Amino acid sequence: MNDRTREGFYTLWTIAILICLAVCVFLLAYVSVKGGGEPAADAALPPADGQVQTDGQVPADGQAPADGQVLTNGQAQTQEQAPVQEQIPVNNPTVLAETLDLGQEYQDKLVFLGDSTTYGFRAYDVLPRTQVWTPASGTLALFNWEVETIEYYAPDSPDTAQTLSIADTAAARKPEYLVITLGVNGVSSLGETEFKGYYRDLVQAIQAASPGTRIMCQSIYPVIDGMAPEGITNASINSANQWIQAVAAETGTRYLNTHDSLTDDTGNLISSYNSGDGLHLTPDGLRAILAYVRSHAYQ
Repeated sequence: MNDRTREGFYTLWTIAILICLAVCVFLLAYVSVKGGGEPAADAALPPADGQVQTDGQVPADGQAPADGQVLTNGQAQTQEQAPVQEQIPVNNPTVLAETLDLGQEYQDKLVFLGDSTTYGFRAYDVLPRTQVWTPASGTLALFNWEVETIEYYAPDSPDTAQTLSIADTAAARKPEYLVITLGVNGVSSLGETEFKGYYRDLVQAIQAASPGTRIMCQSIYPVIDGMAPEGITNASINSANQWIQAVAAETGTRYLNTHDSLTDDTGNLISSYNSGDGLHLTPDGLRAILAYVRSHAYQ
């Protein structure tokens, strides 16, 4: 092979090699661009908002699952929602909590308005008559509080009774603390709406007559079932006490849960506090009430 022929042969090979290199570079560039445009088969796409994805699958229709659904193997499955816990307040500001016993000084500031269960404070001389508001008969029904009058003894004339309506007595006396104990005479005949209505009207009338008075709505005392007058039962009293607490919350007053401190293990009135009729309390029972009121003070 002469030199001219050999030179031509080398030139041809050089051109062929360059062409091959160019083709390889083109192919590599093409593959790189093509591969970067789509995710790899095992690359996971981020789930849509509110979507939980399993095994890298999405629904066939491309729609995100509804609330409460989980995607499994491409299928939307319903997931049971956990029940929402009701938020229960740690402290109920309406119900008077236990305090230190504030003693005689606090007790002397109290006035009790009520029915025959309250009249016992005066009848047994557990409290001075100036601190006990009841009608002359000694009893008071919730449903006739507006027309009933009470015997009112002023501190400066404790031996002379004045007869005034409840609202007028509150306006004249303006007690610092007033404990209302009413309802036992209405539990057998009043439904919830009527009971609350009478009680609410009473509280609001006193608030209007004496805005500075701190009012405590006391629970109805327990009775001894089967011994108390017909229609007055612990079951009806428990319901009425819930209504009283509701009215206290509505009117911005306070609730005294004295009831629970007077019950035995069966839910009846403690037998030693029973005066004999299953309803009214002995002096010891009344003193137990005063101890509770002093140690659950309105401050």
